[in-house]
Amino acid sequence: MYAWRRAIRAALLMLAVCLPGLALLAAQAAPEPKPQMSENVFTNIQALKGIPVDEFMDVMGMFSASLGYDCVSCHSPNISTDRAAFAVVTPQIQRARQMVVMMNAINRSYFRGERRVTCFTCHRGHYRPEVVPSLALQYGELIEDPSAMRILPDGRTSVDQVFQRYLQALGGARQVAAIRNYVARGTYTGFNTGGNEFSIEIAASAPDRRAQVVRTPEGDAVKTYDGRTAWAAEGWRPLPLLMLTGGNREAARLEAMASFPATIRPAFSQWLATGTEIDGRPVHLLQGMHAGQLPVNFYFDESSGLLVRMVRWNRTVVGIVPSQVDYDDYRDVAGVKMPFRIVVTWTDGQNAIVLKEVQPNVLIDPARFNRPAPFRK
Repeated sequence: MYAWRRAIRAALLMLAVCLPGLALLAAQAAPEPKPQMSENVFTNIQALKGIPVDEFMDVMGMFSASLGYDCVSCHSPNISTDRAAFAVVTPQIQRARQMVVMMNAINRSYFRGERRVTCFTCHRGHYRPEVVPSLALQYGELIEDPSAMRILPDGRTSVDQVFQRYLQALGGARQVAAIRNYVARGTYTGFNTGGNEFSIEIAASAPDRRAQVVRTPEGDAVKTYDGRTAWAAEGWRPLPLLMLTGGNREAARLEAMASFPATIRPAFSQWLATGTEIDGRPVHLLQGMHAGQLPVNFYFDESSGLLVRMVRWNRTVVGIVPSQVDYDDYRDVAGVKMPFRIVVTWTDGQNAIVLKEVQPNVLIDPARFNRPAPFRK
């Protein structure tokens, strides 16, 4: 009888030990959610099939940036009141399809399929490519683009020294490391607010989790990143709940990571350094990268040592599109300087976040960073 009971206890102990491990293995084995494809969401997709919905929207941004267009430049004027009108085939949409086919053929025939020729290659901000050289351009002042992806490294600039000075300017490495999370509140304005200010709340937790909620009249617009997966449940998106993929997921990671500055330096395996100017101010430009991935540019003001800009890029089927985040109005929070004004600019729009208060090291429910509920008006 005693041996039987001992065997039962041993079996229960084994279950107690093994079940958490089995649960962990099950969680690890669970497949990641799959993004929805463009042709399954939008009507009458022909030239842009087989790409995630968020990449499809970046393609629209590439068209907009390359031609200087907005949505109604190509789509039916009824799209402002009827989303179904986006599917109306206009002459501009037909021409865009032809251009995508032409561009792909050129890249396939002459550049081994690499996207070396894009919409911007010829249009460069104009709806019709120019065929006559411009003397004003030829003999005008040469202006360096500080947000260029290709940079010329400068051996006089030390990556480690720039980061050390950055942490010191923020308040010191120890003070920076002491902030493990925060909740911030302020206002949000942009292309999707009609010029109105809406309240915003941001929760961030080290090393790279972030959630933001914008309180709009139609409902709460939510974006989350849990350290692995990024989601957007916002009224202006094409879906009530959109999984962010590729470079857009990376952008969410970078946005979260920038909230905790000590994580930036070790986040990349390779770094290049040079100098440039932003609006006449000299800055140190550090470019972080991983082999086979697009780089990320970080700009540090030479005078203050603070991070003033971050630029990253995302690949699409019609070329690479940029996104830019500008940081300004640094204020003291528990002995650490934090930017209270953040402006995000990309090919689909621009948003500004102005913070009013930041509460560091508060209790944050981890569930806030999980996949949000679909947007409901």
